[in-house]
Amino acid sequence: MNELIKEIRKHAEINYEKGWDVIVEAFTDEEIAKEIAGAKTKLGAIRKLSPIVKAHHEEWKDYEAYRKSNYFF
Repeated sequence: MNELIKEIRKHAEINYEKGWDVIVEAFTDEEIAKEIAGAKTKLGAIRKLSPIVKAHHEEWKDYEAYRKSNYFF
């Protein structure tokens, strides 16, 4: 499992700007292990984390759009 967590952390760092920053910045190894429980491959683990990453990324995009639309010069 530790090797799989390392692979996920590497994937998250590579895809940091695509929403995976939430994994890099907010998840401990134990939390990642809990979320990917049952996954046997890197792809399986990525699939298990994808809903979390997608929700975070969408929320961030909404915030950025709001911030830009309400910014006064």
